[in-house]
Amino acid sequence: MQRAGVSRSLTGLAALLALVLGSTACDDAGSPAPDNEDRPSNAVASSTDPKADIKKGLTIGFVPKQADSAYFALAGRGGRKAVTDMGSTFVEKAPESAADTSGQVAAVNALRAQGVDAIVISAQSTDALCPALKKALADGIKVVTYDSDTRPECRNIFVSQASAQDLGWIEVELIGKQIGYRGEIAVLSGGRSATNQNTWIRYMKNELADGYQEMKIVGIAYGDDDPAKSRAEFRRLLAEHPDLKGVVSPTTVGLKAAADYLSVSPYKGKVALTGLGTPNDMRPYVKNGTVEQFALWDPSELGEVAAHAALSLASGKISGKAGQGFWAVGTGWFIPAENGVVTLGEPTVFDAKNIDVYDF
Repeated sequence: MQRAGVSRSLTGLAALLALVLGSTACDDAGSPAPDNEDRPSNAVASSTDPKADIKKGLTIGFVPKQADSAYFALAGRGGRKAVTDMGSTFVEKAPESAADTSGQVAAVNALRAQGVDAIVISAQSTDALCPALKKALADGIKVVTYDSDTRPECRNIFVSQASAQDLGWIEVELIGKQIGYRGEIAVLSGGRSATNQNTWIRYMKNELADGYQEMKIVGIAYGDDDPAKSRAEFRRLLAEHPDLKGVVSPTTVGLKAAADYLSVSPYKGKVALTGLGTPNDMRPYVKNGTVEQFALWDPSELGEVAAHAALSLASGKISGKAGQGFWAVGTGWFIPAENGVVTLGEPTVFDAKNIDVYDF
């Protein structure tokens, strides 16, 4: 059930846009020419110079969804590398829990008080963070969201790991292939207010309605990206839905917790499991046959690109306006689209044939 047009390679898109716009938007050296129509960065007007150098000595603050997360540790590692390689300072403030929006608000306020040049945040909530982020913007601090977005007016750029539509489709397709595109499925999500999780689930439902009419979501559980709660919620789904054929967990914590339980339960081989996970977390469960396939992008690359977006914003090279490209060292050109959204690229599908190639 391959869907046409699913591949959206960012590098290819950026190259194409650069080629199309080259005669009017680039100088002879290939650098984008100044754009006199930059919109104000929310409440703060700013001018940009795409030929400007990336400043050294900046301070970039990262706010992941939670501490002690393998996924966000990888994203932070990529962000730290990008920031330090460019001669600036990386700081990180993380709430203890993935459900702790108030902890993220406190982190944003602490970074404001510290006087950072940019904040890079994976938003717990679409709305609850906006007041704090708008205050940061009013202070002249640039704001980049990554992994999970807030409202467009509350940040400059959102670095998306993949298009939400593609992620919704691939989750449905992976589970559908394993259950013969027929039967009851359930979703083990992260937090109820998680912007990215809810968006992907909405697209999953759209995909099911459009082309997978013999599959049906019969339950959605929320593990709050806590291993113990995710495991308990997965067990509850299995107990409450005896005809369940498969479960999708679009969160790395939830997928690992579910796989850990499924691997030693009588449901192994009877209920299919897929979702979003890291190869290192999921390798044992792919090797022992608990999970056939799952998907993800490279979290460290996501962190790198988000950091480079923040550095370019804080250096005055871009404002976040659609069409203003920035260079992420080792990764390529990225060009924000409507509402300042940058897409990393399509996710990778991992299985027994390729999982040993990856180490993250």
